[in-house]
Amino acid sequence: MYQPKDSSKSPRFCGVRTFMRLEHIQTTENVDFAVLGVPFDTAASNRTGQRLGPQHIRNFSTLLRPYNPDMEINIFDYCSGVDYGDIDVIPGNIHRTYDNMIEGLTPLLDADVTPVIMGGDHSISLGNLRAFHKKYGPVALVHFDSHGDTWDNYYGEKYMHGTPFRRAVEEGLIDTDHSIQIGMRGPLYGPGDIDDARDLGFEVLPMKEVRKLGFDEVIARIHKRAGDRPVFVSYDIDFVDPAFAPGTGTPEVAGPNSYEALEYVRALDGLNLVGFDLVEVLPTYDHNEITAALASSIMYEMITLTALKKRSALQRANEETVKQS
Repeated sequence: MYQPKDSSKSPRFCGVRTFMRLEHIQTTENVDFAVLGVPFDTAASNRTGQRLGPQHIRNFSTLLRPYNPDMEINIFDYCSGVDYGDIDVIPGNIHRTYDNMIEGLTPLLDADVTPVIMGGDHSISLGNLRAFHKKYGPVALVHFDSHGDTWDNYYGEKYMHGTPFRRAVEEGLIDTDHSIQIGMRGPLYGPGDIDDARDLGFEVLPMKEVRKLGFDEVIARIHKRAGDRPVFVSYDIDFVDPAFAPGTGTPEVAGPNSYEALEYVRALDGLNLVGFDLVEVLPTYDHNEITAALASSIMYEMITLTALKKRSALQRANEETVKQS
């Protein structure tokens, strides 16, 4: 069983930085989840520096503790987890980076380990989805973002941080009938920037509609849309209002606050969650580590969902044993 160091016995400023002070071991034996980074940012169109996101998140995550009081679970009563390190990216070469990502993620997925992945810019999601497709076929996507990332190209380039989900649909990696995008907002070039995602088959809930519907209805729609399909969650930190997450490349005002940012993740409990990514953390603009604090907490809630899924499976197995006895 792999779990974090006990910070009541070992000070947080001791040791090599890993997520939540987990062991840095590249193994799939006795592991339920693995945190890993993909420090690639050369597909960003505005500010760059997201390559430093994983180490920035890891540095702050030493404050996290095993018991989640909001979800009433000690993660490591049900899960074993490691910090798997980083995928070796190729700066400036997105296609070779995707190849490395598939090679790195495949052993985890083959062993039924749940990856919790840190970017990097949002272009990395295409590499993630290619790897997940090998294991699950087309997955349901639950996508939190202020942008749809379904543009066809930037400057004539097809592989940028604003294009991954159009490419993923074209490649058959996403089951769009069971996929949903939440939080889109901000100025656009035209209505097609939203309508294109709907034309691809996504259900799209812009932030204006999210506010009108209310939290409970939005969550109900996510659960109804995803159903029992394997679900990949992609969370762009710019989904959150920049007052609460300033360290990102393309911030948009009028988003959720930090409490809501966590609640959206917590409310995914019950879905068939198979993997997660969190992207677009940019340390250079993250004064006082506000964004790192939130990003590490969002990932903590993702890991908690993995523990909740494991607990539910154990409870069902126990109930079945009782029925048979």
